[in-house]
Amino acid sequence: MLTNIMYVTLHVTDQDRALTFYTDQLGLEKRVDYPGPEGRFLTVGVPGSSLEIILWPRAAASGQPTEVQPGAGLGAVFLESDDLRKDFTVLRDRGVTFDRSEPEDYAFGVRIEAVDPDGNQISLRQRSRASN
Repeated sequence: MLTNIMYVTLHVTDQDRALTFYTDQLGLEKRVDYPGPEGRFLTVGVPGSSLEIILWPRAAASGQPTEVQPGAGLGAVFLESDDLRKDFTVLRDRGVTFDRSEPEDYAFGVRIEAVDPDGNQISLRQRSRASN
């Protein structure tokens, strides 16, 4: 039987820039950094969680923006916070870009979308006490 989600992949145009964003700005930890034959295998994760995010290289597509594209919908990865409003302030002070000026309440708790340097949206959520 399947037992766990092992990896989620995000495509990035610059692995070093992405690593800086996910570690220094979002506060994740670097897990694996291996220069494999198919390319650099680079992962980050939330401290204490077994799930790893692969920061996989891709070339910037011609005519496609690599700058921030806020407000494009749900993120590719959802990260959970136990105090999102507090974390939002810390992350904003570290230079993280968001799709709105403040987290908002919604049916399942509190939410906001962060955007990485390649335009990947990272959904940040805090569950409401009623949905736990």
